[in-house]
Amino acid sequence: MLVLSTLGAQERRNLLPARKQRKAQPEPEPTPVLTARATVIDVGDPLPDADRARAWLKAAGEDELASGLAVLNRALQAHRVAAADPHAHGVGPDDPLVARLGYGAGEQVADGLWTDARELVDSGARGVRRRRRIPVAQARFAALLTGRQAALACEELVLRARLDLDAGHDRAAALQVSIALDAALAELPADPTAPALAERVEELRGLHAGVAAAAQAAPAGPLDGSEREAVSHALARLEAALRARVAATPQ
Repeated sequence: MLVLSTLGAQERRNLLPARKQRKAQPEPEPTPVLTARATVIDVGDPLPDADRARAWLKAAGEDELASGLAVLNRALQAHRVAAADPHAHGVGPDDPLVARLGYGAGEQVADGLWTDARELVDSGARGVRRRRRIPVAQARFAALLTGRQAALACEELVLRARLDLDAGHDRAAALQVSIALDAALAELPADPTAPALAERVEELRGLHAGVAAAAQAAPAGPLDGSEREAVSHALARLEAALRARVAATPQ
């Protein structure tokens, strides 16, 4: 069960308000913003007693967070389609302001309350990995903003494909990977880093037939195991090629 609540600033009743102009103050106060709380409640087998509940809470962690985010992202994807809103997007593990795991009675957790709970704090291997990636991302971000580097079309397509595949949208992922692969095979050989990517480009060409077959099958229904594997493998190799391109590009 997913329970969504709006916290913080006063909720706006008009979903499509008309924009009006008014004079801005020279030193305006910060504008309160809405905060959403998403509570994912497991309505399956209840924890039999307090000891089992405490043991579950002690062992719970990133896997439970990932499961909860998957439920939330399915709802957000349904909203995006129903509202025909291309700007609505999903939530990643680093997006929540606070992530909590806990247990309690049904009415408690529906209201964001608990018998017992704890917060997940980003530390250890996951935190180290993100800190190590930040300097590279910042350097490339600056290069893209100043025009010293150009983003490839296939880079954005690969990101969309990864989002679809991780969310279990296999058919959409197959179509996205097919387009991303076609774009990469057109863009990478013409890129300044092409000499360093020659072997990777040849590898991608070898994956084209399998991805094309999966993309052709996708509109008709779910992918089979071999088709999904072809799409997943090709996407991983595309991501590797793009990382190699970034590494070979002078900063």
